[in-house]
Amino acid sequence: MDLKELYRDVILDHNKRPRNFGNLAPADAHAEGHNPLCGDQLTVWLRMQGETIADIRFEGKGCAISTASASLMTEAVKGKDRAEALALYARVHALLTQQDAVPDASLGKLAALSGVREFPARVKCASLCWHTLGAALERSAATVSTE
Repeated sequence: MDLKELYRDVILDHNKRPRNFGNLAPADAHAEGHNPLCGDQLTVWLRMQGETIADIRFEGKGCAISTASASLMTEAVKGKDRAEALALYARVHALLTQQDAVPDASLGKLAALSGVREFPARVKCASLCWHTLGAALERSAATVSTE
C-alpha cells in the first residue's frame, strides 16, 4: 500500500470511527483548541498517573482531517509519559510542516499524516489536536488557536 492510499484509508477510518471520543471525567487536565480558519474546535482531556498518560479523550467538531488526527493522536500517546508524548508531538509537527521529513515505521499509522503536507491549508487542521495536547500537558488554561 502506498502512502497516498494509507493516508486516505486512515483518515477516512478515524474520521468515521474516532477512537477515544467523548468526555473524560474525572480528568487531571484539559485544554481547548480552535482553528478559526476551518472552524475546528476540540477539547482534550487527560488522566495522568504520575508522568504517564493513563487515559486521554477528545471531543469537538471539525473536519475529517482534524477528527482523524485527534483520534490517531489519542491512540499514539495513551500509556506514554509526558516526555515521550511531547517528543512524538515534535516528530508529528515536523512531519506536517517540513517537506523533507520522512515518516519512518516507528510512527505507525501516524505516518499517514504526512499526506496532509500536500494540502498546506489543512496542516493547521491536523496539528490543532497536537497543540491542544501540549497545552493540556502543560496545564495551560488558555485556549489554543492555530492563528
